[in-house]
Amino acid sequence: MAGRILNEVISFFVFTILDVLDFLLCYIYRVIDFIVEAEWKPCYCSSVKQTITSSGTILVSESKIVCLTSSSSSCNKLQLEEISDTLYTRSSLVSEVSKSTMNELKRLKLENAAPILKRGTLRSTFTVNSSIVEMLQGKIGGLKSNIVPRWSDCDCKTCNSWTASSKDSLFVHVDGAKENVQENVIFIHGFISSSEFWTETVFPNFTKATKSKYRLFAVDLLGFGRSPKPNESLYTLREHLDMIEKSVLEPYNVKSFHIVAHSLGCILALALAVKHPALIKSLTLLAPPYFPTPKGEEATQYMMRRIAPRRVWPVIAFGASLACWYEHVSRTICLLICKNHRLWEFLTKLITRNRIRTYLVDGFCCHTHNAAWHTLHNIICGTAGKIEGYLDMVKNRLKGEVTVIHGEDDELIPVECSYNVQSRVPRARVNVVKNKDHITIVVGRQQAFARELEEIWNNNSTSN
Repeated sequence: MAGRILNEVISFFVFTILDVLDFLLCYIYRVIDFIVEAEWKPCYCSSVKQTITSSGTILVSESKIVCLTSSSSSCNKLQLEEISDTLYTRSSLVSEVSKSTMNELKRLKLENAAPILKRGTLRSTFTVNSSIVEMLQGKIGGLKSNIVPRWSDCDCKTCNSWTASSKDSLFVHVDGAKENVQENVIFIHGFISSSEFWTETVFPNFTKATKSKYRLFAVDLLGFGRSPKPNESLYTLREHLDMIEKSVLEPYNVKSFHIVAHSLGCILALALAVKHPALIKSLTLLAPPYFPTPKGEEATQYMMRRIAPRRVWPVIAFGASLACWYEHVSRTICLLICKNHRLWEFLTKLITRNRIRTYLVDGFCCHTHNAAWHTLHNIICGTAGKIEGYLDMVKNRLKGEVTVIHGEDDELIPVECSYNVQSRVPRARVNVVKNKDHITIVVGRQQAFARELEEIWNNNSTSN
């Protein structure tokens, strides 16, 4: 109890300081962006806009559709639900505490004390933040993606290899069967990771029999690894799914497939399964981030508080809180780590005397802040209200086996999330692995995990 109270007190002071720091960094980056890139760059601290007159118009209707029009193009539509309100509605810790205090006073019916505090108000979900407006401008008139990296992003050949390709598709690592393909498997990595999370761990541990039968696809998601990192993209669910379909399903003529997904990838896996239920042979989810929303809570905001609780301990929760709540602090971290990832890789090899492979460092560093920021909010937080519907569709329409695997010591996504999935899909099999966490559920037990996957696939094989 004493440790928990100490954590709460330290966290309050640390994150209050971070609130101030993020505010100051906002103006610092505005000035630097203007000096280096010769234009003001919007952020989610900016004021709200609902119309543009320079290159088009954005209209917001009551059906939550953003309508983009211009003289050179017909009206395009983007569902506003694709843009999470957590991008532009993130209260400071002080106001959050004030609001919770007021709610407690209400609960205790202290009517005289209530007027002292003002309830924090949230912006309407029908407003469009100026940062979203500016990014959507690039989509009006069919403008091409901006392939020039920002000054704060890495410009190395690895991070920008996609700019040399004429194809607008993800980086896909293909392994296994090349002729007489009997089955297909798509691997989807988690947040700030890459296809190497799979290719450097389980891929080398599959048997020859498996590789002669199964064609294995490991993708770098949009904005990560060696895949495209467009500056104007909002990295919505639709964009991620479209790119997976365009990069794997269509060019390789995939008619049916198994899915293996980790963490954030589980959300994309569920959305893909719901979109193509007849094609799914089996669904394997590792550490799925599913928190049922309590009655009266806003799903997106509740999800943000669960995955990023603004606590200094455990460390992984502190990191998630920095990435989720502080746009400019997280950009600074990305500037220090991602832009200089070659230095960190060198230091890692030097310190460990090249005794460990650096694929985890590679995956952690090879992304842009824009990609990580929008994917975190629009996928993890933004889909929070849709997951129950996805799971119900999986329960009713998916014929293949559903397996959920979770590390017992996972401090980022607790084990309860896997059981929450099982509560919506009763036939789902949950396997809790002792002494494993969010990463070591795969890394360090790749042989055992490879055998588990082979068993799942064989049980759901077309030939059986």
